[in-house]
Amino acid sequence: MSYRKFQADYLFDGYNLLNEEQVLITKADGTIEKIIHPGEAGEEVEKLKGLLSPGFVNCHCHLELSHLKGRTPMKSGLVEFVLFVVSQRKNDPVEIMDCIKSAEEEMLAAGIIAVGDICNTSDTLTQKSGKHLAYYNFIELAGWLPDQAHKRFDSGRSLYDQFAKMTGSEDHLSLSPHAPYSVSNPLWKLLGTRFPQKTITIHNQESAAEDAYFISGHGELTEMFRKMEIETTHFSGTGTRSLPYYLPLLGQAQNIILVHNTYTSAGDLSMANKFSRNLFFCLCPNANLYIENRLPDIPEMIRLNANIVIGTDSLASNLQLSVLEEMKTIKKYFPEIELSRLLKWATSNGARALQLENELGDFKKGKKPGLVLIESAGKELIDKDSQCRRIL
Repeated sequence: MSYRKFQADYLFDGYNLLNEEQVLITKADGTIEKIIHPGEAGEEVEKLKGLLSPGFVNCHCHLELSHLKGRTPMKSGLVEFVLFVVSQRKNDPVEIMDCIKSAEEEMLAAGIIAVGDICNTSDTLTQKSGKHLAYYNFIELAGWLPDQAHKRFDSGRSLYDQFAKMTGSEDHLSLSPHAPYSVSNPLWKLLGTRFPQKTITIHNQESAAEDAYFISGHGELTEMFRKMEIETTHFSGTGTRSLPYYLPLLGQAQNIILVHNTYTSAGDLSMANKFSRNLFFCLCPNANLYIENRLPDIPEMIRLNANIVIGTDSLASNLQLSVLEEMKTIKKYFPEIELSRLLKWATSNGARALQLENELGDFKKGKKPGLVLIESAGKELIDKDSQCRRIL
């Protein structure tokens, strides 16, 4: 059996930065064998400058929107962003496919090993069939008109079947709601029948307009629906913010990923965190700044000991698809957050959220999590100049 031995300046095992120098032993194909003291490692140890980590997990992406890079207006607010993306979804098929391929290659180069990807179309099927990355494919459903619920559900189920055929399995695949303001009560009921044993994701409180609409039935979202020619007379508000209204509808899910949380209040964070220990708050800070120029209350999430994971969102709302760049942004605005916590969000927490913890996320024996080296010229291991490269 052929083995490789790696010794870096620092080693993060998926949970902790190890206090003393260690050597990571893997099989030739990257399967983890063990972590041992350098004195026991023998010869042919590959010495690396920097921090060695398991591969990163990107818990929220829209790979199919990669062709919109650089085209969407920055800091315009969610409503204008959504209207623009909806208007640009139809594009040259060849360009769409080329951009999907380039975006996946970018993630591979950035040390990403697995992706939670939102799918509204079959555009990514061909690229994903190459199995360069592990994917949890979230077939996203939206339908605000109650009388369209069955039509939307059947369409989503058809797309779900296409992905299941491509992968040969229904594992790491689910039907997920787009957002609270885009799923009618009848569609929620249909979706709920497919939640058991699955990870379900939803865009949560990405704008102040979302809570305003649920409280009163009015506001910016009403204007968005008008421009999209969507009837809204069936909804008059719930008198509550959106999260307390819809979260109980996700109770049958195995795992829940709430994405963005840009305007989630401290009270909502606490309520959601108590709802399930298998609930994860996904941070996409660069997209939050790109769209709303605002970040979620990360310190409160930490205070609650919440499960946190990291996503990139799409190239429609980000300049790159890099979990390291997301960590840099978090560190810039919240310098008090320790490195080991950031890395755990990017690795083992992400793997658990996507139900991939038996394969990825840490350096436990038998797993094949990928190896990423973070290199920095400065005193901080993650700063604005840090770079990463994939070792295995």
